[in-house]
Amino acid sequence: MPRYKLTVEYDGRPFSGWQRQANAPSVQAVIERAVKAFSGEEVTIGGAGRTDTGVHATGQVCHVDLSKDWDARTVMGALNFHCQPHPVVILDAAEMHEGFDARFSAIRRSYRYRIQNRLPPLTHQLGLAWHVKVHLDADAMQAAAQEFVGHHDFTTFRHTRCQAKSPEKTLEEFRVYREGEFVIAECSSRSFLHNQVRSMVGSLRLVGEGKWGPGDVTRALQARDRNACGPVAPADGLYLTRVDYRSAEMDIELKKDWQSRKAVLAAGEGEEDGDA
Repeated sequence: MPRYKLTVEYDGRPFSGWQRQANAPSVQAVIERAVKAFSGEEVTIGGAGRTDTGVHATGQVCHVDLSKDWDARTVMGALNFHCQPHPVVILDAAEMHEGFDARFSAIRRSYRYRIQNRLPPLTHQLGLAWHVKVHLDADAMQAAAQEFVGHHDFTTFRHTRCQAKSPEKTLEEFRVYREGEFVIAECSSRSFLHNQVRSMVGSLRLVGEGKWGPGDVTRALQARDRNACGPVAPADGLYLTRVDYRSAEMDIELKKDWQSRKAVLAAGEGEEDGDA
């Protein structure tokens, strides 16, 4: 059964997030309905990450298994046709190697947050950027953002309903810079906690306004207390922009190792130790 990797772009405003829900529109449901309309198959697609209500993507990734070996360009074109009129587009489709999984093969996820920093209200960017009227010092925000880089306990900067087993994450990069009237924040990590990026950006806004300094960011991080977080930035400005993956050779080798482990478990010779 061939597996296809789909790179997806979407406007998150009409949706209650990526994940399929019983009584609310989702990006996942739009793509799954498009697959059925195109191929006649009922499928469950696997996503690289679950974006929240109103969050956008320019580089989300998911995988889908189809019974027929379709040409990848045919898959992309058919899904784009059947996703209409929803603001969901398949940017690329590729048939993948054995062992590829959109979620578990990922080694890095990258997000961008867009702040439109001007006094007048938004028009074209309404719902696509966070409107902040007070002038922000992007250089100060950049300096403070470096306090987040590295391995930390991010309890302060995760939602109280976050389901991650551990609050510890390793942030590989955090960059803040100005482009005209926009302040852009970009960060990368293997994975993020629920609301982590929006929580960090909301606190950095306080730095940009001169209300916090880098020391305040450090103290908030070290507090390991959600109450120490600044106001959380809205979903409007957040975009999942890229997902990077390990090599095909590594995927194939890891799948072989996992199959060997399952054989041992089936024989009653060991215990499964949790998620991959």
